[in-house]
Amino acid sequence: MKLGKIIQILDAEILCSAKNRLDSNITMVCGADLMSDVLAFIKPDTLLLTGLTTPQVIYTAENAGVKVVCFVRGKKPSKETVDLAKEKKITLLTTKTLMFESCGKLYNNGLIGYSDYEK
Repeated sequence: MKLGKIIQILDAEILCSAKNRLDSNITMVCGADLMSDVLAFIKPDTLLLTGLTTPQVIYTAENAGVKVVCFVRGKKPSKETVDLAKEKKITLLTTKTLMFESCGKLYNNGLIGYSDYEK
């Protein structure tokens, strides 16, 4: 699914975006607040939905090959986190939608999760 469509579905705001990222294809979605789960289960080209806004999220995303992070519940990261995301070329979004609802909306529109990926 194109990132632009995901932004529409989640009514998300772009906090920062790597060049030409809005046309990128996202193959899977993962909702997690435990960064150890992200490292254990996430695949490249996955959208990470999280309520955590610390720089650790950006470092974890970089290590996991995640190019897009969306903060749920209307959370917004600090300038330090945004600056780090820009440096690492990671697109940041925020949505007022809860994590559960965000995952459900994306799943209902055809984006798969980890369990479907493994099939």
